[in-house]
Amino acid sequence: MTQEATGGAPLDAPPFSFSQDKLQQLQQDYLAEAGDLWRQGLSIKPVTDKRFAGEAWGSNPVSSFTAAVYLLNGRTMLNMVEAIEADPKTKSRLRFAVEQWMAAASPSNSLAFNAEAQKRAIDTQGESIAKGIHNLLHDMKQGHVSMTDESAFEVGRNVATTEGAVVFENELFQLLEYKPLTAKVYERPFLLVPPCINKFYILDLQPENSLIRYANEQGHRVFVVSWRNPDESLRDCTWDQYIEDAAIQAIHTVQAISGSKQINALGFCVGGTILSTALAVLAARGEKPAASVTLLTTLLDFDDTGILDIFIDETMVKFREMQMGDGGLLPGSDLASTFSFLRPNDLVWNYVVGNYLKGETPPPFDLLYWNSDATNLPGPFYTWYLRNTYHENKLKVPGALTVCGAPIDLGAIDAPVYIYGSREDHIVPIGGAYASTQLLKGKKRFVMGASGHIAGVINPPAKNKRSHWIREDGKLPTTQPEWLAGAQEHPGSWWTDWSKWLKGHGGKQIPAPKTYGKGSAYKATEPAPGRYVKAKAKA
Repeated sequence: MTQEATGGAPLDAPPFSFSQDKLQQLQQDYLAEAGDLWRQGLSIKPVTDKRFAGEAWGSNPVSSFTAAVYLLNGRTMLNMVEAIEADPKTKSRLRFAVEQWMAAASPSNSLAFNAEAQKRAIDTQGESIAKGIHNLLHDMKQGHVSMTDESAFEVGRNVATTEGAVVFENELFQLLEYKPLTAKVYERPFLLVPPCINKFYILDLQPENSLIRYANEQGHRVFVVSWRNPDESLRDCTWDQYIEDAAIQAIHTVQAISGSKQINALGFCVGGTILSTALAVLAARGEKPAASVTLLTTLLDFDDTGILDIFIDETMVKFREMQMGDGGLLPGSDLASTFSFLRPNDLVWNYVVGNYLKGETPPPFDLLYWNSDATNLPGPFYTWYLRNTYHENKLKVPGALTVCGAPIDLGAIDAPVYIYGSREDHIVPIGGAYASTQLLKGKKRFVMGASGHIAGVINPPAKNKRSHWIREDGKLPTTQPEWLAGAQEHPGSWWTDWSKWLKGHGGKQIPAPKTYGKGSAYKATEPAPGRYVKAKAKA
């Protein structure tokens, strides 16, 4: 288990044993395959793993042999994990640890064995090595491995450029209102609550893939919560404060600005968890502000949290509570490292090899720039979230939690809900996203999209990429596989289906406002995307 993944926290380690029959078979298989490799010697055929697929690997017998031995050892260690007799969580942890070792120990990560890096060094007369050292020193100074040319981007200049203004702010968030793109807008405004563990502009990277701009184009009056990147002044902020002073405050502010008693609201990832909690608090107070709710890759039932479950146990949670439960900050770099090491070959070692061994500068890529733009979290907020959702899964139990003085019952949210999950999501597994259909009581529509946590969500119709699945009979059986058995695949983006659904909850159309905000109480104070989103997490 990586220190980055656990933040230095110890994890419970239950005892385990091996199946002797499986272990004996593994030994026999290993000796047979190893013997075959030795007989082939340096005439071994090139391996198919993409890390070793380059021409330089195939033409270098020593490198090809090293890669083949490494892959044999890795396969055998993974098979050893499968031979272990232990509970599923222990096996998952061991599998993850072996995968981390395999990724780190790859011969492609060493100049001594990486045939492509060696060839590049010879071809450039050592210039690639000098550039690699320069890149390493640069990344050490900035505190993280460069995934893209970060100098190519600036928030507000060539990412997050949809026109709008800040119309409200407090210590936790700025509320952005976007300029209407249609002569008329729906009378019910549309509020987006993004995750606070990332920055909101994943929803507004470029005009052609901006969900914010798309909603604008569909005739909605769009508002977005832009979270502040916490510093030491917010080290004591709690989950309750994020609900009361951010989510609920945003809802009430949008109501006040628009003059509409009801709004349409969307929550993405943790933003969906925050939004749902806020709506449950308001329901307990007798308020029903939502005409509709959209939840994108959101967990409300934390029974199926996928690979992230391996990090969570009582020892780890207590450690974090001791470390920052009464005040402190979870550094954005901790979160970024955790998510990167979920896919170590693609999001860590790929860049180590390219940046340092080959001396390459990664190309500009707005998505990876956003991914590297880390966000801190207040310790009390984080530890409450960790214990009550991921560890104890209390949010789904009516009355098990009290937030802002109100008992939480998600079933009390009286609004139609559009629930979206991504099929290959490794952060919010499709089964976890689907589980919300069993908790919420309003009229529900569930849609599954292809791809992962981000690519599945950010899938504009004009690209005509990927597919989505809808169940025409509207039935929502207990599990996602049961739902999928009756679903139909549709080519292209789910955005068009969602847009049609959302328009049905927008109310009548009215003339688009000519100015931002409302009167002197909610006047535009600075252009979107505002200054909060530009604040960097200190390394």
